[in-house]
Amino acid sequence: MNDATLVTMAGREPERHAGVVNPPVYHASTILFPTLDALEAARPDRGVYYGRYGTPTTFALEEAVARLEGGDRAIAVGSGKTAITATLLSLLKSGDHLLVTDSVYAPTRHFCSATLARFGIETSYYDPLIGGRIAELIRPNTKVVFTESPGSLTFEVQDIPAIAEAAHARGALVVMDNTWASPLYFKPFRHGVDISIQAATKYIGGHSDLMMGIVTCTEAAYERVWRGVMEVATVAAPDDCYLALRGLRTLSARLERHQRSAIEVAEWLRGRPEIAGVLHPALPGDPGHALWRRDFLGASGLFGFVLKPCPRTALAAMLDGMELFGMGYSWGGYESLLIPTHPETCRTAVPWRTDGVPMRIHVGLEDTKDLIADLEAGLNRLRRAAA
Repeated sequence: MNDATLVTMAGREPERHAGVVNPPVYHASTILFPTLDALEAARPDRGVYYGRYGTPTTFALEEAVARLEGGDRAIAVGSGKTAITATLLSLLKSGDHLLVTDSVYAPTRHFCSATLARFGIETSYYDPLIGGRIAELIRPNTKVVFTESPGSLTFEVQDIPAIAEAAHARGALVVMDNTWASPLYFKPFRHGVDISIQAATKYIGGHSDLMMGIVTCTEAAYERVWRGVMEVATVAAPDDCYLALRGLRTLSARLERHQRSAIEVAEWLRGRPEIAGVLHPALPGDPGHALWRRDFLGASGLFGFVLKPCPRTALAAMLDGMELFGMGYSWGGYESLLIPTHPETCRTAVPWRTDGVPMRIHVGLEDTKDLIADLEAGLNRLRRAAA
């Protein structure tokens, strides 16, 4: 079954719900069992057991995402960061060593450098472009290699198969933040990933009204991760799972539009005199383009660009007057966003150096002619204010 079909079918069993097309929302804490045998046979990781472990609404979403990503089973929790932190806690103990890409999502870095360090877990950050040479950094106590491709601010594409091969040869697990591409445009388990994490807040939700993280695992990794996650987190709320399922059904159509519009906007930005460079792996000439073409099935609406040096007053003149591009710390919704970023403040293995102003842009579902007109007016304001 192709993804465009699977995204509409996975996790749906109308015959179990009186023919209802969408899985109903089950609100539950207590679950009643008809007999003592049924009570004693029940397991929290198999079927409905207690509300903290999920309801049929939860399981429908988890099944759908696991099928789309190509994993065995998935776990839905309250946010993308919760998915990351709970997964790492399930895999690591005092004395272990963790390798994390230098381009990682900043809250992931903070958790590793602060919380994990307090628990006696050492984190080393590595060049996101290291590929198979990561073998040189793997120690006897290295238990996890954490990847994120592309990086959420600088958009380097990692050689996930090479990293996975090197990690597995030394007994380490590979965890990947797959939020940028979603389950449709990168298949982590085909490329050697053991555990895939995504913020369903972004493209799966798709409407900027949902907080959720989803962890998808191989069969070998699932029980360990599930038990660890359940120790420190609870599954996502049933209403949120319903919204995520609703968003999932249109993911293929939305993501295709995000991709097409973002590439059009990125190509337009490349031609503007105010722009020093565009960071989009789907564009020919981007340093990550060859790996993106080899491993990815598409691109999302998020990318970066660098403005030529300008005073803050000029940047404010540009951003404060935008009509369609909002300023906010998320992405993946139907609306377009534009913010300045500071990757130089959260790199340690490979310093990020640029003379200009790094920007992160999310291209939503608006008409690209209107978006480009808004950007053009903004860049004109910047140029006038900088003069």
